[in-house]
Amino acid sequence: MLVEAGGNALHIGIMTAIMLGGSSFTQLIFAPFISNYSYKKKFLLVGINARIASLLCLGLMLFFSMKGEYIIWLIFILITFFSLGGAFANVSYTDILGKSIDQSTRKSFFSVKQIVGGLMLLFSALLARKVITLEDFPLNYAYMFLIGFLALFIASIGFWQLKEDRPSRLIIKSPGHFLSIIKTELIQNKRLVYFLGFINTMGVSIALLPFIMLYAKDLYHTQSQDTGLFLLSKVIGSVAIGFMLFVLNKKFKYRYLLYVNIFLVVSIPLFLLISSGPPPFVLIFLIGGVILSIYLISMNGVLLEISNTENRALYTGIAGAGNIIPAIFPILGGWIIERTGYQLFFVLFMFIILLSLFFIYKLDCRK
Repeated sequence: MLVEAGGNALHIGIMTAIMLGGSSFTQLIFAPFISNYSYKKKFLLVGINARIASLLCLGLMLFFSMKGEYIIWLIFILITFFSLGGAFANVSYTDILGKSIDQSTRKSFFSVKQIVGGLMLLFSALLARKVITLEDFPLNYAYMFLIGFLALFIASIGFWQLKEDRPSRLIIKSPGHFLSIIKTELIQNKRLVYFLGFINTMGVSIALLPFIMLYAKDLYHTQSQDTGLFLLSKVIGSVAIGFMLFVLNKKFKYRYLLYVNIFLVVSIPLFLLISSGPPPFVLIFLIGGVILSIYLISMNGVLLEISNTENRALYTGIAGAGNIIPAIFPILGGWIIERTGYQLFFVLFMFIILLSLFFIYKLDCRK
């Protein structure tokens, strides 16, 4: 959408930074406030409704065909609002999820969640692929955002019905007290330190696909119908790996799953660097869906493993500090692409991903 609106590599970098790293970093700000309350459902609903409102505004803005340079800034503002709503909701969501799902069933739960969500996304991707080719920009994306608004509004009804029975509270009196608690946790729980290192390095992986989309448009002039096909491929990869991990949930360990993910992540830019002909972008986005699913399943599982009921909201906030490099890298990557092209960007990306090998080893995931 941003490319269609006239955005360049730097704009893509800023947008990716907002959606992936920047918004998650704000969890560090939200967590001290939310941790003081025993029940977190109301904060979850505030975050979800912020996302619903931002999707509606995006859809209406594009529907009435606002044009000019300011449309890019309006997109930035509304996507920022959408992303911050997600970060605010995630602190409460992780806390409620952790005290609702028994430890012995978490792997299967995350896998089933990925399958069910993936199947819905598969239907959505088919719909999006159709919608995106019905009209030209901006109407095609306007319809997509309005459909997204309606879908999220319907989905939110389930959260209104949620019953939060178990209290969980960690009193944080002031910013200084919060910093003191963080320092204590980092000293007493070394796995938390390695977890932050893992997110700061491996977290960069989910920033790759937006740049691959730009790469495909810049070098091979892909069209809207190709975008729909790429999205569909990504979702198929996500569903397939979710189903496989559900079947194997009692056999795999997070550590080995993450090692496999590093191999897959590095293989994409390496292939693009050595490829002499048009790359198989459908396959690349299929693998991208696998990478994203493995990262999300593993990250959530490891976070629950190293935390407990009392400090889970706090740890979710602290995990936001693990998004410093994922927040900075897309902006840096966009600048590098604008100045030198894609080669240096891909090399730097692979270097950061390979650093995560150390943190995964030191995490010593037991589950």
